[in-house]
Amino acid sequence: MSKPDLKAKLREVPHQPGVYLMKDRLGAIIYVGKARDLKRRVSSYFMASQQMRASLKTRALIDSIHDFEIHTVRNEEESLLLEGKLIKDYRPRYNVAFRDDKRFLLARIRLADPWPRFTTTRTRKEDGSTYYGPFPHSAALNHTLEWLNRGFGLRVCRPLLPGLNDYRHCNADIIRNCSAPCTGRISREAYLERVEEACRILEGKGRRDLLEKLRAEMEQAAADLEFEKAATLRDVWQNLEKTLTPTRQFSRGRGLPGTVKPVEDLAELGEELGLAGPPRVMECFDISNVSSNHIVASMVRFTDGRPDNRNYRRYRIRTVEGQDDFASMAEVIRRRYSRILLENAAAHPDAEHTQESPLEALRRMAREGRAKIVLPDLVIVDGGKGQLGMAVRELRALGLHELPVIGLAKQREEIFVPGRSDPVLISHDRGALKLLQRIRDEAHRFANDYNALLYRRRMRESLLDECPGMSPARKQRLLKKFGSVARIRAATAEQIAALPGISLKSAQGILDFLQGA
Repeated sequence: MSKPDLKAKLREVPHQPGVYLMKDRLGAIIYVGKARDLKRRVSSYFMASQQMRASLKTRALIDSIHDFEIHTVRNEEESLLLEGKLIKDYRPRYNVAFRDDKRFLLARIRLADPWPRFTTTRTRKEDGSTYYGPFPHSAALNHTLEWLNRGFGLRVCRPLLPGLNDYRHCNADIIRNCSAPCTGRISREAYLERVEEACRILEGKGRRDLLEKLRAEMEQAAADLEFEKAATLRDVWQNLEKTLTPTRQFSRGRGLPGTVKPVEDLAELGEELGLAGPPRVMECFDISNVSSNHIVASMVRFTDGRPDNRNYRRYRIRTVEGQDDFASMAEVIRRRYSRILLENAAAHPDAEHTQESPLEALRRMAREGRAKIVLPDLVIVDGGKGQLGMAVRELRALGLHELPVIGLAKQREEIFVPGRSDPVLISHDRGALKLLQRIRDEAHRFANDYNALLYRRRMRESLLDECPGMSPARKQRLLKKFGSVARIRAATAEQIAALPGISLKSAQGILDFLQGA
C-alpha cells in the first residue's frame, strides 16, 4: 500500500471537535483518539518537537502511523461517545481506555410500573422501559437524577410496589424529598404527571429556559450574599448543562457515522467470496474459554449489514471437556442448525415429503414467508482452517453442505473458504473486510459478556459452599428453588425449611450466615 501524502491531508483537517483514527501500513487501526480541535491534535503527531518529548510508547505509535482518518462531530461530548464506541469496535493495540466492554450510563424508567422511578444502567434492553442517553458524564447524570427526584418528589426506594412497611424505614418524606406514594399521599395520575415532566427535562425539552432560570436564581442568590445557595445552584446548573447537551447516539455495531455503507459493503463481500448475491443475513460464531470452568459460545446475526440483536444466541458448551476450540465450534454449529431444521420441520410437517434438500426446502419456505427461522446467507466462524473444518463437517452431516461458510482468522484477517488451500485476502481499506471485522468483534464481545456473567454468578453461588453444614445436594435444592443467593437471603426461615432435608433450625442458620456474609 503506497503511503499517502500526509502533509496534504493535514491541510484539509478542520478546526473542529471529532475523532481521529491512526492506521498502520496494512490499513489496520492502531489508535483512536478524540480532540477538541482536530487540526491541532492530529498535526502534533507529525511535529519533530512532539516526537522528541514523547514517551517510548508514543514514539512507537508515531513510527507505526502510515495513514489517518478523521470524523467530525458537533461537540466534545459526542467525540467522547464516538471514541469509546470505536475503541470497543476495533480494539486498537495502542489504546488502553475503553477496551473493556463497559458502556456509558443510561437513565432508565419503566412507566408501566405502579410507581415509576429512575435508575441508571449500562445496557439497553427490550423490556418496555424508556431509556435516555448514553451520557458521557456519569457523575453529572447521577447528580441530575438526584435533583430531579428531589425536585419532583419522585421515589428512590427499590421495592416495585412500596407499602407501609417500607415507609417506616424511610425518611425521604420527612425531609420533603419524596411525595410518599406508598402511603397514598398522592394519586397515581398526579405522580405520573411529575414523572412525565421530569422525563421531558431529560429529553432536553425546555433546556434553554431551564438553564437560564437556574442561572438567574444563582446570580440573584449571589447578589443577596447567599453564597451557599448560589454554589448549590451553580453545581445543579453545571450538571444539567453537561447532562442535557444534545448528543447523537453511536451504537455498538452501527459503524462509523457517514462512512459505513451496509448495502455497498454487502455487495462487495458477495463479490469477493463469489456468492450468488449479497449475504443479507449473516451469522457469526465465537468461542470464549477464559477458563475451563465455563466454556461458552456466541452467535450474532447481522441483517442487511446491521446487528439483529433479537436473534443473538449464547451457548454453554456441554459435550467438550477442557479447552478445545475445534470441538466446541463443532458442538455449537450442530446445535444451532439442527435446531433450525427441527423447528421448521415441526412447523411445516409437509416439508418432509418433498424431494428437495434441507437447504432448498428452507430457502423456499423463507421466500414464501413460512420459515420459522430463516437460514443465513453466510456462516462465519471465528478462527482458521481447524474451526472451519469442524463447521463444514457438522453442516454436511445435517444436509446443509451447500450453505456458504467461511473462517476469519484474527492475526492477518485471512478468510478461509472450504475446498481452497490459500486464504482469501481482502484489502484492509475495503468495506467488505470491515463488515466482517464488525460482526466478528460483536460475536467476540457477546461471548465474553456471557463468560463474565457466568463467572460473577459462580462467585456469588460459591458463598453457599462456605456455609456450615452445606452439602452439594442441599445447595442444588436451594438454588433450584430460589434461583440465586440474593433471593435465598431475602427468604424467610420457614420458606427455606419447606425444602426437603432442611429443618427450621438449619434454615435459620443458613439465613444467619448469608445475612452476616
